[in-house]
Amino acid sequence: MISTLFALHQKVAVITGGTGVLGSAMAQGLASAGAKIALIGRRKDVGESLVNKLKSNGHEAISVQADVLNEVELTKANDIILQTFGRLDILVNAAGGNLPGATISQSKNFFDLNINDFKKVVDLNLIGTVLPSKIFGKQMALQKQGVIVNISSMAADRPLTRVVGYAASKSAVDNFTKWLCIEMVTKYGEGIRVNAIAPGFFLTDQNRALLINPDGSLTERAKSIVQNTPFARFGKPEELIGTLVWLCSDASAFVTGIVVPVDGGFSAFSGV
Repeated sequence: MISTLFALHQKVAVITGGTGVLGSAMAQGLASAGAKIALIGRRKDVGESLVNKLKSNGHEAISVQADVLNEVELTKANDIILQTFGRLDILVNAAGGNLPGATISQSKNFFDLNINDFKKVVDLNLIGTVLPSKIFGKQMALQKQGVIVNISSMAADRPLTRVVGYAASKSAVDNFTKWLCIEMVTKYGEGIRVNAIAPGFFLTDQNRALLINPDGSLTERAKSIVQNTPFARFGKPEELIGTLVWLCSDASAFVTGIVVPVDGGFSAFSGV
């Protein structure tokens, strides 16, 4: 019973940002649970390399090059996925990121904010979640079955210093997650669920320069993070997999509209 409860056999999972550090780990995790994988990303070479790795391990996978902010590209990607697999069961909105201009460095203040970069970060994290949900979620509505998992952040609930654009946009992702879960269940039935994961601090290509010095030591910001994380370390990408598989499987059949922290205790710690 337990083994089948968490199984994703024959499910088709679409992962935006699938070529990133976290996205690729989540794709591998879903594939290991039995899902067929469709990676969505802008880097064609990386996507193809990841697909070859998945296939070499016996999994079914394709990579489709598309920008999460381009509705035409996403629509074409949706058509390719349906032509290949015939259905769409899971959407993981893992695309996102930050820009230096939307971050307030230690030597600057709020009034130095680059509003254009702020808009780009909001677009990437919020519109980059809303638009794929619209394009790929339509098939779920037709099927009256599917799961959407958005990727939020610790910065959504407890705004972090400096990352003003990122924090604001991830907070909006939390709100959208709850809004969309109600929209889906009231109009298309309980077969469609929408939840989010809020990772704590994980090293990625985008934040490595902020957290790791050229000599490999932790920056002052990284030291503060570790000091305020009871586990006293950064998360490992594969540590997101268990929560993701739970949310995508029948094991969470009565769960919708929640944001699950995977943060080593950061959100629970008062610092004392």
